[in-house]
Amino acid sequence: MTTPVHDPVEGTAAPRRPLRALVAGSVGNFIEWYEFGVYGYFATIIAANFFTPDGGSDVEALVKTYASFALAFFFRPVGAAVFGRLGDRMGRRPTLIVVILLMTGATTLIGLLPTYATLGAAAPWLLTLLRVVQGLSAGGEFGGAVSIMTEFAPPGRRGLYGAWQSFTVALGLLAGAGMAALLATVLTGPELDDWGWRLPFLLTLPLGLAALWLRLKLEETPSFRRTRTGPPEKEGRPPAVTPPPAPAREVAKAIVLGAGRLMGWSAAGYTFLVVMPSYLQSTLNASFQQALVATVLANLGFAASILPAGALSDRIGRRAVMVTGAVLVAVLAFPLMHLLQDAGSSTASKSLAVFVAGAAVGLMAGPGPAMLSEMFPTSVRYTGLGLAYALSNAVFSGCAGLIITEAIKRTGNIDIPAHYVVVTCAVSTLALLTLRGDDHRRALRD
Repeated sequence: MTTPVHDPVEGTAAPRRPLRALVAGSVGNFIEWYEFGVYGYFATIIAANFFTPDGGSDVEALVKTYASFALAFFFRPVGAAVFGRLGDRMGRRPTLIVVILLMTGATTLIGLLPTYATLGAAAPWLLTLLRVVQGLSAGGEFGGAVSIMTEFAPPGRRGLYGAWQSFTVALGLLAGAGMAALLATVLTGPELDDWGWRLPFLLTLPLGLAALWLRLKLEETPSFRRTRTGPPEKEGRPPAVTPPPAPAREVAKAIVLGAGRLMGWSAAGYTFLVVMPSYLQSTLNASFQQALVATVLANLGFAASILPAGALSDRIGRRAVMVTGAVLVAVLAFPLMHLLQDAGSSTASKSLAVFVAGAAVGLMAGPGPAMLSEMFPTSVRYTGLGLAYALSNAVFSGCAGLIITEAIKRTGNIDIPAHYVVVTCAVSTLALLTLRGDDHRRALRD
């Protein structure tokens, strides 16, 4: 016989519900970042297939590819606003179901899309359109996934639960890199360029169907239900009143501040974890396989530090862990670039360097989701944290490849990635210092 489960206060959800929320939130996030990673890893091949006009150079094609990449990111805030509004009004569960359907459909269609040689000038436009749909759905994914993870989290474990969002980013990027490396190993160059690059995109279909099944079984969060029904009345106490909506100006300020706190994570994460392969190939003349190995090592370091960083932030606070990460990334940026550029450096030293750089980014990524969730009340949490994340990613992640590639092309300065990372991490550190030291101990605001 089972006993009814009530959720009168945060953190009293049945033990299986948090686990179910972690899995349902993580799988959609995994698919999103697997696809974005694949797009980044195959950027040079996609450039040749879709963005090389007659007489155009490889660099021009790569810039156009990253422009399409950035465009998808700029639609993330739109998706965060639209789906966030739905998620705060209708619920986290139905909104996340719609989001995974859009992401799966758009990604699968990229794998079926005719190239420039077959379709002509319409091919890059259709690819860009599908990237826009992906951007919209990705914008709605983060806010919902983090909301269900942190709203279901037991007391004192929001940092660890939220860190699973970032951990699945690492898993998605690693899966994308692993798939790219596997295909580069088993297929010839012409096969990879012709049809092999499509396979990772088509794999999204079965993954998306599995994610859909999991989300159909998901329950609504205790925090969201409280905003609709109010907490249960207790004997001798008047019924509680649902808190009024947060003032729009206060929410807007929190969104801007949240984006600033994430700036370093967004810029360094995409520079070291996604843009790195194209940088190594186009600037340092590394092979496709060498570039992927370096990226896999950076992502392994990233993955290794995320969950410990989230758990540590539950003990000592989000501010201490995230500031440490931002400072470490800024300090390591130039030495890392110079080490990679030095032909005399050993493979072992380069491998260790990119692993450590990835781990430093993970110190920011681990506590980041919980930090954002704690900035907003339940009535605007999906929208607020989704917009903060989407804006930061649109400007500092989505534009990373475009800014770095174009700046190197114009200036010839191969240290541009380090300059980019240092500046963004410095600004992010200032924003992170405004965090309260005890935010991790406070209940989420209803």
